[in-house]
Amino acid sequence: MRDLSIIVPAYNEAQRIPATLESIADYLNSGRWDAEVIIVDDGSTDETVRVVEDMAIRFDRLRVIRNGFNGGKGRAVRLGMLTATGAQRLFLDADNSTDVSELDRLMAAAANEPIEPAVVIGSIAHHRELIGRPQSVLRRFLGRTGNRVIQRAVLPGIEDSQRGFKVFTGDAAERVFSRCRVDGWAFDVEALAIARALGYHVLEVPISWSHCDDSRVRPGSYLETFGDVMRIRHDLRSDRYSLDSPN
Repeated sequence: MRDLSIIVPAYNEAQRIPATLESIADYLNSGRWDAEVIIVDDGSTDETVRVVEDMAIRFDRLRVIRNGFNGGKGRAVRLGMLTATGAQRLFLDADNSTDVSELDRLMAAAANEPIEPAVVIGSIAHHRELIGRPQSVLRRFLGRTGNRVIQRAVLPGIEDSQRGFKVFTGDAAERVFSRCRVDGWAFDVEALAIARALGYHVLEVPISWSHCDDSRVRPGSYLETFGDVMRIRHDLRSDRYSLDSPN
């Protein structure tokens, strides 16, 4: 088993992913981690796969998993998490909105917890000074509104559930993502809700983050997420996730 797996879901990221991969390669060159990097291509129609394969020389262990069709970010992350072998499994966004080096901040916070967290998530809910480039006023409004709904429905106390920078232990990743069903933007909410229901400690940590203009999240995505959150709430209450089974 590796120390660390880094999972990057990618859909038509030929322009943005090189900078992300360069940053990951530089970070791993420190030798601190025995790591693997997994790029999950979500049915890209551009040169994403070729660009990634051309950069594979920078890594000791990098592989590309091809979905074959655009199945959604949730499906891509789930596939990567369940394919990975790391004792710690980090997924981050291909746009490099949060640099991989922020993993150090998450791990340091986890080490100071009296109860070791199985899930550590990056958050921009507080410490606004860590935000490099903010979102538009509309996106901030939609995000705050959506978070209130998410907290009331399934994740009380989690201030920022959908930042694309989260670490799961290998055990938690396998037990959580094997139960996940949401392929769209609410996959984070589902994964965290399942983790809590399974009794895992989830720790929220402030991170540096910068908005990317080419964000794939559109205003209509918030309505889709709302519908998925309601289904997650129903599935939790009816135990459709088989939370009692030893998975």
